[in-house]
Amino acid sequence: MKKLYGFLRILLWCFIGVFLGSSLYQYLDYKAHPGLYEMQSAPWYTAIQIRGLFTVVLVVITLAVMAIIRKKMK
Repeated sequence: MKKLYGFLRILLWCFIGVFLGSSLYQYLDYKAHPGLYEMQSAPWYTAIQIRGLFTVVLVVITLAVMAIIRKKMK
């Protein structure tokens, strides 16, 4: 159980890191090429919001599984 708990902890931080990295990349790309984002009907940050919502769902599920494992380890 400790190995699974450790793996889930690493997975949790990977989800957060991927979200932060991709959001930073999109922001920097927007600053470098604002004309490309003006052609879209949605604001440039819409994709960041969608990824953020998806990341929150994954983090909540992972934390729930980690809580169940922590209860079983005690």
